[in-house]
Amino acid sequence: MTLGESVTGKGGGEPRGDGPVMGSPDHILIVDDDPDICKLISNYLAKQGFRVSIANDGRGLRGVLDRSHIDLIVLDLMLPGEDGLVLCRNLRSRSNIPVIILSARGEEMDRIIGLEMGADDYLGKPFHPRELLARVKSVLRRARTLPGGAVDPEDLGVYHFSGWSLDGPSRQLFSPEGELVTLSGSEFQLLMIFVSHPNRVLSRDQLLDLSHGREIEPFDRTIDMQVSRLRRRLRDDPRNPALIKTVRSAGYVFSARVEHKAAPPQE
Repeated sequence: MTLGESVTGKGGGEPRGDGPVMGSPDHILIVDDDPDICKLISNYLAKQGFRVSIANDGRGLRGVLDRSHIDLIVLDLMLPGEDGLVLCRNLRSRSNIPVIILSARGEEMDRIIGLEMGADDYLGKPFHPRELLARVKSVLRRARTLPGGAVDPEDLGVYHFSGWSLDGPSRQLFSPEGELVTLSGSEFQLLMIFVSHPNRVLSRDQLLDLSHGREIEPFDRTIDMQVSRLRRRLRDDPRNPALIKTVRSAGYVFSARVEHKAAPPQE
């Protein structure tokens, strides 16, 4: 399969440009320089109803993003030229597209670094295609739903706290200076949970249930790493956090006064 070529699963459709086509299958971009891995993943996901495109390096990735709407990226860590961590960090600085990292390097530290760079999930090689499918579905579901797994119209509004503004419908975070701060899908989910439950201690299990569900058992410290990433986005000193505070042996509490302006009713 050549660079940037796509495979369409059942459902058809050729979404192009900046937005998806209504009723079209989700478009997955695989970025890997191993042709066997690309063939395996693309064929399997296409059979499951996804549209799949392939790129072999950073240049190919950017080319696909320039001409197609992508719903999720499966990104290999070891690539020629720019490696997957660099690409993930660059993607996260300008995009909220969910990213699942693939790598033969399965050590926990590599997973931690991948998540810190903004990845939404991490899967070590070798893997079973069904596990990748489950993770793809889970990440896509998390990217499209608000905390608790259901879209509550009362939650679709703007939250203000400590000079920051989080816009639910657009999934955008603005700093006290009015600068746009890009969040990954998992970071947005976690922040939505905190602003929806201010000044309430939430255990790690509660945060996992609200943000991830229980389709896949996460490895240890998943929530801790996501909180660490979110603190950096919010410029919250990890040694003495003012917003997301750690409650020893209990979990975390969002210690800020939150004002919520509900979205106007749909006409």
